[in-house]
Amino acid sequence: MGARHVHGARRLLEGAPAGPTEDDLVRAARTVVAELGSPARLLPLVTELAAGAGDPSGCALLSYRHVLGFDKLLLVDGGPRHMLRAHVWHPGASAREDIHNHRSPLASHVVRGALGMELYEPVPGGEEGAGGLEAARYRESLAGDDGDWLLEPAGRARLRLTQSALYTAGSGYALPSFALHRAWCATAGPTVTLFLETGAGRRRYTDVFTDPGAADVPTRAVAKKSLEVGDYLAGLENLARLIGRDEC
Repeated sequence: MGARHVHGARRLLEGAPAGPTEDDLVRAARTVVAELGSPARLLPLVTELAAGAGDPSGCALLSYRHVLGFDKLLLVDGGPRHMLRAHVWHPGASAREDIHNHRSPLASHVVRGALGMELYEPVPGGEEGAGGLEAARYRESLAGDDGDWLLEPAGRARLRLTQSALYTAGSGYALPSFALHRAWCATAGPTVTLFLETGAGRRRYTDVFTDPGAADVPTRAVAKKSLEVGDYLAGLENLARLIGRDEC
């Protein structure tokens, strides 16, 4: 079975420059994901993967419907340094994500549709009356052999909106691991993004900010249900149709 495009994507990921700082990683990730995210490059890659190239069983184990409301399909597992994924965002699904950050620097490229995004920062002190959005803060880590999400309450916080943006097909963004943000599908049809996590050094947990009424909810685990291989390959076939539709 041919896997020319899979091997090409791996070479590009492995050859990406990796400087010593997160800013270096962010810049490199944005360049790579923009190149791989062009439909002319991404469609043949996804078509090969849907035909069984690469590691379908391994990638299926790390693919699932994300708790934040999108389908997460792992395309290339680059070990500790690079994880290349496709995200399929559905209109109206859970409205907007919770505000959160990540374990590592990331870059995202919009392949089709449009993605709305907001950036936030903590209000110093978090005092009532200081303005901003009140939220319950959780520390999210991975628990157990299946990597379920473990959410531990960490008190209350106030956040200030610093930027609101709309990313359409052909555009994208890159963020350091600590950047607080949330995103949502901003079109009537599905939005597809190519997403790259990069960097060998991962934070142990992320910060999640949600409805302030949840501040007193105890620690809880949220199950992560991996896709079966057949469902994973079907998801890739659907992804190829979504990408190819914009190529017609």
